[in-house]
Amino acid sequence: MRMVNRTFDDIAVGDHAELRRLITADDLYVFAASSGNANPMHLTNSDLDGEGRSERVAPGMFIASLISAVLGTQLPGPGTLYRRQTLDFLGRAHAGDEVVIRAEVLAKADGLVRLRTQVLHADGRLILTGEAEVVAPVDHFEAEDVHVPGLIVQRHRHFEDLLARALPLPALPTAVVCPDEANALGGALLAAKQGIITPLLIGDAESILRVAKAIGADLTGIEVIDVAGDQAAAARACALVHEGRVAAVMKGHLHTDDLLRPMLDKGTGLRIGRRFTHVFVMDIPGQSEPLLVTDAAINIAPDLATKMDICQNAIDLARALGLDPRVGVLSAVETVNPAIQSSLDAALLSKMADRGQIRGGQVEGPLAMDNAVDLAAARAKGLTGTVAGRANILVVPGIDAGNMMVKQLAFISHAESAGVVMGAKVPVILNSRSDSAMSRLASCAVAALYAAAKDPRAEPKGPPRAA
Repeated sequence: MRMVNRTFDDIAVGDHAELRRLITADDLYVFAASSGNANPMHLTNSDLDGEGRSERVAPGMFIASLISAVLGTQLPGPGTLYRRQTLDFLGRAHAGDEVVIRAEVLAKADGLVRLRTQVLHADGRLILTGEAEVVAPVDHFEAEDVHVPGLIVQRHRHFEDLLARALPLPALPTAVVCPDEANALGGALLAAKQGIITPLLIGDAESILRVAKAIGADLTGIEVIDVAGDQAAAARACALVHEGRVAAVMKGHLHTDDLLRPMLDKGTGLRIGRRFTHVFVMDIPGQSEPLLVTDAAINIAPDLATKMDICQNAIDLARALGLDPRVGVLSAVETVNPAIQSSLDAALLSKMADRGQIRGGQVEGPLAMDNAVDLAAARAKGLTGTVAGRANILVVPGIDAGNMMVKQLAFISHAESAGVVMGAKVPVILNSRSDSAMSRLASCAVAALYAAAKDPRAEPKGPPRAA
């Protein structure tokens, strides 16, 4: 950023300057974090008046602080110090509004400059007006490389968007298997309260009721099917799918193997001809869209045929979520190396997509992690395809790499994850006990959106509600 100031001697009455600024939702969160003003009216996930949408009102002092941007960078510019500021608020601004900040010199004397200050909507409506008195710089300043580090807000706006899209859909009838633990039952009931799923609880009824009492949950109107044993409960969930009573299955408090084993039964399970594969949908702060990582939970060392299903399942899910699927097949290198099996598999998957054996998305590989997700890194390696640097689906070589990647994104990059199993007759919602409430809701929303995409007859149940 180039920056030049105007010294006291350079300034004349009538001089003026202005800036334009688009107020974003992240601005409101940054201001709340830096000022301590966490008034929910200023945050985008609140609905204080119950009208069905967030207020998103920009705090008055945030709007006032924008005046300092003009004074400190343009007029007078670097070296300016405040003496006083008056403020009269005549309107309000909201996240999504573009505002204009203006300053005009009214008088100058004894090293002090008095300026008229205004903030207006782009259409000219006044938000605030006032006067500033500042100490003007006496030394000239000019620089070409003024740099301010960027900020990444740890807000999971992609999951908020998914929830907002899932809320108008009919509640997804969901068999919740063995929800006899507080987080497992609480997550299902939270999604039910939001209207995303209609849970049907399967497992030891006495244990489920005991947990419900312990967390203060009311199970009135929720069906509980008493089944002894984890695998027996999972088998009952499969039967409910075949009976048409549920359109999704959700993991409760049982091992993943015990949940999936009955689903893999050739006679009574939920096979549809593809391998079961797991997809993590990651909401990473600062990223422009969700990132899908697969398979990091089920297939330990997938062969080429399994990776083909992994790619296709992820593409189908991405399309259901409204994404343009761009699959980066990862390896340690971005060139084919016969000594690295993952690079061979990646090249073959890319060619299979070219020949229509994998459909609905673009597939490119092998790609190293950097040139899969960073456009500059991709171009530095001479990669010019439509996926390199822009992948939104990452196919990992095996479960070790996938597990490490997902946990790195969660614990270092502060991502939230939603997890579903694909390749079955219905989506299988897979959460762990440590998952947050947002993660559990997002997993249910992902399943609901996928189920709706498979069944075009699913009609929205009414106007969207605020997520």
